[in-house]
Amino acid sequence: MIFTGAQLRKIVVLTIAALAISLGLFLSGVLSPFELKVFDLFSRQLNPTRSAGGIVIVQIDQRSIDAMSGENITWPWPRQMYAPLLDYLSEADAVFIDILFTEPSSYGEEDDAVFADAVKKAGNVYLPLFLSGNKRDMAATELAYMRRVSMPDVLSTRLVYESAITDIDKLRNAARGAGNVMMKPDPDGVYRRVPLSFRFRGMTIPHFVLGYLLEKGRVAVRDGRLVVDDSRVPLMGDSLLLRYYSGEQPFPAISAATLFKASLDSQAGKTPAIPKGYFKGKKVFIGLTAAGLYDMKPTSISPVSTGVMVHATTLDTLLHRQFITPAPALVPIVLMFIISLAVCWFVLTHHTLGSNLSFFAVASLFAVGLPAALFRSGIYVQTVPMVSALIVAMISAVAYSYATEGKERRFVRRAFAQYMDETIVQYLLKNPDLIKPGGQRRRVSVFFADIAGFTTLAEKLPPEATARILHTALNAFSEVIIRNHGVIDKYIGDCIMAFWGAPLETEHDEINACRAAVQCQETLVEVNRGLAAEGLTEIAIRIGIHSGDAIVGNLGSDRLFDYTAIGDTVNLASRLESANKHFKTRVMVSEETFKRTEGLFPARELGLIEVKGKSQPIRIFELMAAENPAPLIVAYQRAYALFLEKRWAEAAEAFDHFLDAYPGDGPAVYYKGWGETLRENPPLTNDWNVIKMTEK
Repeated sequence: MIFTGAQLRKIVVLTIAALAISLGLFLSGVLSPFELKVFDLFSRQLNPTRSAGGIVIVQIDQRSIDAMSGENITWPWPRQMYAPLLDYLSEADAVFIDILFTEPSSYGEEDDAVFADAVKKAGNVYLPLFLSGNKRDMAATELAYMRRVSMPDVLSTRLVYESAITDIDKLRNAARGAGNVMMKPDPDGVYRRVPLSFRFRGMTIPHFVLGYLLEKGRVAVRDGRLVVDDSRVPLMGDSLLLRYYSGEQPFPAISAATLFKASLDSQAGKTPAIPKGYFKGKKVFIGLTAAGLYDMKPTSISPVSTGVMVHATTLDTLLHRQFITPAPALVPIVLMFIISLAVCWFVLTHHTLGSNLSFFAVASLFAVGLPAALFRSGIYVQTVPMVSALIVAMISAVAYSYATEGKERRFVRRAFAQYMDETIVQYLLKNPDLIKPGGQRRRVSVFFADIAGFTTLAEKLPPEATARILHTALNAFSEVIIRNHGVIDKYIGDCIMAFWGAPLETEHDEINACRAAVQCQETLVEVNRGLAAEGLTEIAIRIGIHSGDAIVGNLGSDRLFDYTAIGDTVNLASRLESANKHFKTRVMVSEETFKRTEGLFPARELGLIEVKGKSQPIRIFELMAAENPAPLIVAYQRAYALFLEKRWAEAAEAFDHFLDAYPGDGPAVYYKGWGETLRENPPLTNDWNVIKMTEK
């Protein structure tokens, strides 16, 4: 499609305006709550269901609380209760206890001592600490502990804290490592991401699970950035986007009560339900999951989840590099521009409701489907800005189109809808410059159809009957022409002029014109049946078609619009319609038209004619609308070939046999008589076979 400068300016200006509005919405943060919900939807629908393995959660759940209550052990449990658990988990690669013990045990120092000894003996236990922005004095032992668990390298972060809540001294000294468990949810209270490093009094404190990975050499700091297994950890701001698993149980979860029993069974020589070796090499989290213990944290997967699930997911994301990489901020802006441009271009060049709605549906699928596909591959592109750009651009373009171009389109539709196929009307709506005053040279196939002997018929009938016949015939033939994608140029009394090839040119213009001619002859049967039923006179029609160059366009005046075609091609098509009288045929087409019909229509050659006013002869053909015309055509062509070979006696005999089978056939009668004349008066010139038409 070729655009004019004015069209391009409209599209560009409208695109910029729509983009500016949608960018304003995007950058203002108004759309952020909706974007968070889209992220949650993608997480639920597109994330994997289960972890690849290696992580186990030991739950202090309601079942464990109830089991211990049955043994008269109430919550909070004596800390020595954790000793058999840690012993049973001693073969695990790491044990993360997501419970803070900030005060000495109410059961006495011995209780803490037993717990601390178990932690030290296991040698794989990581404890939590809780950073705070509140200023408070911290003991030297606490600060020394913070230095011990801090990262050796400094990571850039804006998260700065002044104090920390830690476990009691005995536990701190026994633990292998520690990390911060304090995290803040998104504005809607959902935990979708976690910071991995924090600044504390000149030190960098790692996240709860990061210290373990640093110690194992899985994670390092290079050029001020965090890398895991030589892959850069993608962050959104200071935080890691978590790829929660969408299944109900993404990690193997074991009740603490089950583990207590397994430990006791193992000590008693019984086969435990869960063997100790099951935990070898695994990373185990011990956390609170009972509803009354207040460690509930909603996530993008579930409105009811736990803090230990968040930490386990953080470790899994880093271990298996199941990253969600945020796309650069420029990416959604570029996509917003592309969508705005595409919408404005389409709406300003396609004006039907159906096409615009279809495009909106496809564009919506793109605006949502592309981010969804990328999200599944681990790339997060914000979706709502793209959708907002689509909606804003669609509303803007439709409103502008209706307000500024609707009047012109309504004029075009009103002027053309009754005279041409809807496809051509739509083409004109997309290219209104084609109907501005002036014309263009185009190759067209011009069609003339005339009611035979209508003047004589009109003299014999009342005006009302004449008008009825004319209306019935022209209405039926017009429908055939329009159905075959033709443009009705005008009605000239009892004649219809139509053409193909403008304003919309196709490879099938000649085929469509010829098909319309054949179908008009077939429709005539129904027309005559209807006229006879009304007591009116039946009619016959003659059709002429020629293809060639013509000037086509709005060739009327400033006051009167007239979309028409003019030129020799039009005149010759009109002459062919009249030439049917010479041969008593119904549909005559020129060779220029017939050679492009790909042999789809049965036809016979009628010879060379030179119409009045033209010096160059043209070859003409009759399209056969009769049922099964093949035998007629074969017999006729045999006799006609003899005529062209100047074997006129044999030709006359062949035409006699032909007329016995097809009495009254116009071309056969004509050539039989002409052959007899030529036999008696042999021709003296080379153009003896050219029929010179002396009448229009």
